[in-house]
Amino acid sequence: MRLRQVVLAAMQLEPARQSLFDILGLDADYKDPGVGEFGIENSVMAIGDTFLEVVSPVEENTATERYISQHGGDCGYMLLVQVDDIVSHRAHTDQLGVRAVWEAQREEVTAYHAHPKDLGGAIVSFDQMTPPESWLWGGPEWVQHPAANVSELLAVDVQSSNPDAMAARWSEVFGQPVHDNKMELVQGTIRFVHETDGRGPCVAAVDLRAQDPDAAIAAARRLNIPVQENDFQICGTTFRLK
Repeated sequence: MRLRQVVLAAMQLEPARQSLFDILGLDADYKDPGVGEFGIENSVMAIGDTFLEVVSPVEENTATERYISQHGGDCGYMLLVQVDDIVSHRAHTDQLGVRAVWEAQREEVTAYHAHPKDLGGAIVSFDQMTPPESWLWGGPEWVQHPAANVSELLAVDVQSSNPDAMAARWSEVFGQPVHDNKMELVQGTIRFVHETDGRGPCVAAVDLRAQDPDAAIAAARRLNIPVQENDFQICGTTFRLK
């Protein structure tokens, strides 16, 4: 299993998109027309061969808009996890009573979204790509447009009022061990942490491997984005440069 993509939810796409472009050192992204079925627009940004996405509602009463409202504003929203054998994994999660709220079956990808109430903390998409090194959701040209200031999505924090229970459930559903409320995947780490801001369970923080942290933090300061050492905040989510 690999942590391949993190999704943020924002009421307005363009300000978040432009801030991330400037801070991460991006010159291009992918806007997937397929997300229109959810009443949203998006921007997918390549960070090495991992990805950061921002989604924003363009219609009323979308799931994304409701999620933002429930969490008091822009926030971390979703994780996309790459698996090697989605048929076996789907059989496993079906046995655990995890419902699929969306499914895709194409030549390039087989994927499904787990119902957030059956997992807690975030919507999780399980995806098998063909070939494995590809990533359909990044668009046709993501290899040519990586971020300049960061190179890899390393880890996320998922917050909860009961991180022990959430860790146990995610461990069961993922079929992966958790130690000290930390799940180490083949690539990427998911940590389960105490909620401290009263916003409810969500993706609270993202760790990125930095190639040029000074340039990234300087850009954040120019944009008047809150900065603390090598951390900054966008869409109610803390980004840590490692």
